[in-house]
Amino acid sequence: MQIRSNLRHIIDARNIKIKVLARDINYRFESVRLMYHDEMERYPRELLAKLCEYLNVGIDELLTLQDTD
Repeated sequence: MQIRSNLRHIIDARNIKIKVLARDINYRFESVRLMYHDEMERYPRELLAKLCEYLNVGIDELLTLQDTD
């Protein structure tokens, strides 16, 4: 099982740029970029909370658990 980020799908559907999102939630661009590209090893709780609030989504929409088979 692997945790996957849906951030790319969510913000692309809303035409939000990574740089704008990072600025709006006052979070490091590089961290948001890593999550967007699903390259993040650990998900900071503060980042997850800010993204959920800003995008008005639940944690289950932002992150999903997928089989690795």
